[in-house]
Amino acid sequence: MKNLSIVLNAVLLVAVVALFIIVFSNGTSKEETAQKEKSEIVQDYPIAYINTDSLLINYEYARFLNEELLTKEESSRADFNERLKVFQDDMRSFQRKVQNNGFLNLERAQNEERRLRQKEQELQELNNQLSNDLMRQQNQMNQELRDTITNFLEEYTQKHPFKLVLSNTMGDNVLYANEALNITNSIVDELNARYQESENK
Repeated sequence: MKNLSIVLNAVLLVAVVALFIIVFSNGTSKEETAQKEKSEIVQDYPIAYINTDSLLINYEYARFLNEELLTKEESSRADFNERLKVFQDDMRSFQRKVQNNGFLNLERAQNEERRLRQKEQELQELNNQLSNDLMRQQNQMNQELRDTITNFLEEYTQKHPFKLVLSNTMGDNVLYANEALNITNSIVDELNARYQESENK
């Protein structure tokens, strides 16, 4: 009986020691394993991704181009709204004259109505033209940014081990990726440094 008790105590002591070793080594090994996995993933698979939304928000040149486009849009819209206001005033004046028999004859009223219809058509054409111009400028801006980033990435990947860089816009293209593959901040920092350098020249 006494021997059984000693054996049980010894087994329990070994189990407790083993449990302590497992618990305490697990915490550090998990962190080490996670760090090792991150570095292994980048080394083993030379793939990275850029969060495009974040890049465009933080890239100073993209913000500059966007503000420039917004300024042009506001200016053209203000000009259009001013012309629209003049047209609306003319329409109200015409309607008042018609209601108060302000025209000397029917021919003058018809001429004024034709003039206003022509003006309305010109305003519609101007609105379409402004929208098309803004869309064209937006496309040019997007193409310029795409070219700038693509050209930069060609140089960047010569210095870094990446063979493939994906674009991730609002989680569309990359559904899951280890955070070690996200090079957005590094790209933004280098692009901004390059932009500042060109601005200072």
